[in-house]
Amino acid sequence: MAGVTNAPFRTLCRRFGAGLYVGQMVTARAIVEGHPLSLKLTEFAPDESPRSIQLYGTEPVSIAEATRRLVDGGRVDHVDLNFGCPAKKVTRHGGGAALPVKRKLLASIVAATVDAAGSVPVTIKFRKGVDDDHLTFLDTGRIAEAEGCAAVSLHARTSEQLYSGTADWSSITRLKQHVDIPVLGNGDIWDAADALAMMEQTGCDGVVIGRGCLGRPWLFGELAAAFDGRPAPSSPTLGQVRDIMSEHLGLLVDWIGERRAVREFRKFTGWYLKGYPVGPELRRSLNQMRSLAELRELLDVVDPSVPFPVEAARMPRGHTAGPRPVALPDGWLDDPDERLELGSEAEAPVSGG
Repeated sequence: MAGVTNAPFRTLCRRFGAGLYVGQMVTARAIVEGHPLSLKLTEFAPDESPRSIQLYGTEPVSIAEATRRLVDGGRVDHVDLNFGCPAKKVTRHGGGAALPVKRKLLASIVAATVDAAGSVPVTIKFRKGVDDDHLTFLDTGRIAEAEGCAAVSLHARTSEQLYSGTADWSSITRLKQHVDIPVLGNGDIWDAADALAMMEQTGCDGVVIGRGCLGRPWLFGELAAAFDGRPAPSSPTLGQVRDIMSEHLGLLVDWIGERRAVREFRKFTGWYLKGYPVGPELRRSLNQMRSLAELRELLDVVDPSVPFPVEAARMPRGHTAGPRPVALPDGWLDDPDERLELGSEAEAPVSGG
């Protein structure tokens, strides 16, 4: 969730409900090399607990060193490894969702991370596979368990699907039956009913929320209530959403300064106002705003009593692309047990993608 699950957004989400809020992906090599932007992404709010970070790596040495620095410095309570990124710039070098094809490489990376983390739990997230003809999720789950992972999470789509179509929840069921460690399910959870349905249908131990929370941090309050058997909290009115947007941008301004914060927040405005009858002119103005004061001035004209549009909860948010053929290195699918090392181009120093 590049550019989304930073410390300010996690602070906002925690206010609505309990959960494990994982930071956006950071590349291991960038941490080792001291890249300023990447180090900024490893920051946590002062009261944040547990402190959970997601690392991306393509070889065991740098990811072990990055993990060791984070753990030895007492900065993290949980490390999650991302083997699910389907971006072309990542998979064409063998990284992200392409990496689990190479079982020995995957095992060496996971083992090195677990060893460096010590008592800090390590989990991994991955997809079903490259495409329907090259499914890797069962092998990946087995490797994760064998190398000491505390849990695994499966986005029930292939890399080829990207974010299109329907998530295959039956693959979560199969993974749950294949390993003994906890399995978390991911894909097409837009509301609390979806989360309960996934757990009932698949037997998974928990759920991972991605695009469903974009512009909807209150979703975690609905999930917490559902899991506790409590009545669902009321959905926010447009006035309440307006106040949440203002608070969110204010937290971002405190974290990275107003100019950059406003630029990063513009994408959130469409997510927050999804389905609300606010008109195209206001939406355009919000996409061009330059300050927190301007955000508040623009939103001052909305009718605060407008209820949350129920149908908006299931409207697509964030990525919707796909399907698309997966870009892979030449011969990548030939030998899953090949021993190899990826070049540095597979792990760019800039994180969050």
